[in-house]
Amino acid sequence: MGKKDKSEKKAKQKKLKIDKIVDPAAIDGEGGLEAAAPLLAPLLAQAARSMRTVLSRNLLESGLYAGQDGVMLALAETDGMTAGALAGHLGVKAPTMTRTIGRMEAQGFLERKPDAADARLTKVYLTANGRERLQAIEAAADLSEATALKGMTDKQIRTLAKLLKLVDANLQAVE
Repeated sequence: MGKKDKSEKKAKQKKLKIDKIVDPAAIDGEGGLEAAAPLLAPLLAQAARSMRTVLSRNLLESGLYAGQDGVMLALAETDGMTAGALAGHLGVKAPTMTRTIGRMEAQGFLERKPDAADARLTKVYLTANGRERLQAIEAAADLSEATALKGMTDKQIRTLAKLLKLVDANLQAVE
């Protein structure tokens, strides 16, 4: 059996595995949207959970917990945000953000300071220790992404990204 025959056989086996998970008629459009739709939500949710689990595991080495990376990346982009602004930016409730900020402050990643222009406001800033962790966050994200995309071609990755953006845009339009 030649190299080409082996790769064709492997591709067929992979397709058979995928066909057990996803109805090929739904993908090809023969079954219409109704046939594909029930499969998408659980697949997307499971992929998101798995990605978050792997990222959390990769972040633990740097002393960070799930969700803290988003706070730090938001502050790296715009340091000095209020807890409410951070909550809105990350799509979480204000009390959740307040607890997260408190925990991260205790870890030495963030600090709260009164706003210079309006003392009624408290703003959140990255500490030097927090800034040092940004590279660890980036490395953990890169490793997680590489793990998730293993075995995909560049074209498949671009297509996946384009489709996920479309799905997200469609869902955001409903809100």
